[in-house]
Amino acid sequence: MIVSRNCFSSGLVPQLMTGLSIHTLRPGQLATIVAIDRGGCNPVTARQLHEMGFDEGVDIELLHRGPVGGDPLAVRVGNTVVGLRKSLAAMIVIEPAVTHFREAAE
Repeated sequence: MIVSRNCFSSGLVPQLMTGLSIHTLRPGQLATIVAIDRGGCNPVTARQLHEMGFDEGVDIELLHRGPVGGDPLAVRVGNTVVGLRKSLAAMIVIEPAVTHFREAAE
């Protein structure tokens, strides 16, 4: 079950969240993390995701897919680029940004 931490802090009843995962983005596409499926991974993996910057409300960008089956994914989190396997990326629920792609630097 995917539950946003915000549901608990706001006093709302936790609800099953449906949404997109990072692996559904196209390279260059921006998104915001809306939830992490902490129940879908062990506590050490959940802590490592947090330490790498994957938390609710954080903006991310898919940079690149690996050459074999699209695995791993290169994801920009803040000023850091992180490599994630698709199985781990599937635990991160995102909402695509209104501006779908980062504008090219002039």
